[in-house]
Amino acid sequence: MKKLLFVALFFIFFQSPLYAEFSFTFKWGDIPKCTTGNPNRVSNPIFELKGLPDGVTKLTFRMIDKNVPSYNHGGGKIKNYDGSSIIKPGAFKYKSPCPPNGKHTYEWIIKAYEDNKKVATAKSSLKYP
Repeated sequence: MKKLLFVALFFIFFQSPLYAEFSFTFKWGDIPKCTTGNPNRVSNPIFELKGLPDGVTKLTFRMIDKNVPSYNHGGGKIKNYDGSSIIKPGAFKYKSPCPPNGKHTYEWIIKAYEDNKKVATAKSSLKYP
């Protein structure tokens, strides 16, 4: 009986969309180079999404400077997500990376929703410049 319960719980836990293997990569694209500490308002990077659960209707994006996490770079939303694996520049605007001294590591966090219920989250980081 315990074995059957364990198998059932394992199946429910790992087959849930909440634990889908959602991941992504991103490229800065053609944003203007910035190292002054005064970010520009620019179009989003190019995102390549993998493993999103079926039924996702909305994506939210947030960028964090891992060296200065208190600075709010913002992010954006795609309210009517169409299932595309590539999110091209122009989907939203945010405050660009702009470290005043040397390279910083920037992390994007994407949350995926189905009918306003969060079903997956993924993170990806790159250094800039």
